[in-house]
Amino acid sequence: MKIACIGAGYVGGPTMAMIALKCPEIEVVVVDINEARIAAWNSDKLPIYEPGLLEVVQEARGRNLFFSTDVNKHVGEADIVFVSVNTPTKTRGVGAGKAADLTYWEGAARVIASVSKSSKIIVEKSTVPVKTADAIEKVLRRNCSNPSVQFEILSNPEFLAEGTAIEDLMAPDRVLIGGKDTESGRAAIATLASVYEHWITKDRILCTNLWSAELSKLTANAFLAQRISSVNSISALCEATGADVQQVSRSIGTDSRIGPKFLNASVGFGGSCFQKDILNLVYICETVGLQQVADYWHQVILMNDFQKQRFVERVISAMFNTISKKKIAVFGFAFKKDTGDTRETPAIDVCRGLMADGANVCVYDPEVEDNQIYQDLGTEKFEWDHPSPRSAPISKTAIAISHDPMEAARDAHAICVLTEWDQFKSYDYQAIYDSMVKPAFIFDGRNILDHTKLRDIGFIVYALGKPLDPFLQKQYD
Repeated sequence: MKIACIGAGYVGGPTMAMIALKCPEIEVVVVDINEARIAAWNSDKLPIYEPGLLEVVQEARGRNLFFSTDVNKHVGEADIVFVSVNTPTKTRGVGAGKAADLTYWEGAARVIASVSKSSKIIVEKSTVPVKTADAIEKVLRRNCSNPSVQFEILSNPEFLAEGTAIEDLMAPDRVLIGGKDTESGRAAIATLASVYEHWITKDRILCTNLWSAELSKLTANAFLAQRISSVNSISALCEATGADVQQVSRSIGTDSRIGPKFLNASVGFGGSCFQKDILNLVYICETVGLQQVADYWHQVILMNDFQKQRFVERVISAMFNTISKKKIAVFGFAFKKDTGDTRETPAIDVCRGLMADGANVCVYDPEVEDNQIYQDLGTEKFEWDHPSPRSAPISKTAIAISHDPMEAARDAHAICVLTEWDQFKSYDYQAIYDSMVKPAFIFDGRNILDHTKLRDIGFIVYALGKPLDPFLQKQYD
């Protein structure tokens, strides 16, 4: 068996690496037209940071795992073709700001059709709107000149969490495969299931129809994001009443009907999926006339935006209603720890908000490259996932970037913690405090620091969703 994957991004690369590792008899080739990305996959400096990924790639690469820019050759030879291309939010036209842009998926389908000389199983790995498989099947059939070639389309959405992707691939909660309830559809499902059965038990492989599988991915992300927005809304109430959001979360998380996951209040959710998928779900609901359902899910996004804006306003109000020309150190730019991914990271909106009020922002992140930070801050909303995003490049004098947390905090008036990197907990905060302008503030947007210890040192601490520091409380009384 030969497998090809179109798209060497956050999903395609790690997923194919794990399949190659666990199925040494299967040839797996990841193809992409981006030469720099393929070169990075063929090096020891992979294009994405993910704990454990390099070791998996190194074990399989050159044996049965390959990365290539020769798309036509490897797609043409494959028995199974995974499609893991971007499905960004449309930025113009009908559905702009909500609907998924399937331009790259359609382009991939046309390539598959043009080079196929044998029948293939086509696997949707990208997150796509419901009924995408139907549209893609029409593109495939109308553009394949060989009438003997048959295509069977499956939906196999990923449920990876960045930072734990290798663990998630090694021992997933479930593998979902959707296909047609026909003889050929069931056979295709069985073929793909046999690949996963090399290391995943049959009871964790769920089989559904195509539309259920496509909708399940959007719904799963919407439910997870909804939990985050729900607890974030409560964090605002906690601050207003003197309650502690971590205690509230722990209390409700012990309810077996609710559970503890995704109940950590924060400055907001980010990542490549949550916002994009919820907006896609909203658009689908609107197109079928379910406006009340669309409004319900859209509120999850609005609450996320509210939380980021609330954080910025708290920083400004705490610092005597002005941050003009004040240095503010930002600890963390990635949207979560253990990844260098900055897609939709809350840090973008927080930094923009601080800069708009005149602050001199200095960013430190242990994994995010300088150019990525400049690009993110200059890229228009929803453009980040497009190959040639519209942007207004940020001047390197507009924001400072440091590779040393001590240097980032030196002479700063405040520190904003925006990513929950573990190393942030163990810094010498006494030395940091001594180097800062007084009064020295810490705004913990992830609730990862020892706030009592910080206050004993002399910091004025804002902990999201917790009773306000006495210094801050006096300002609001």
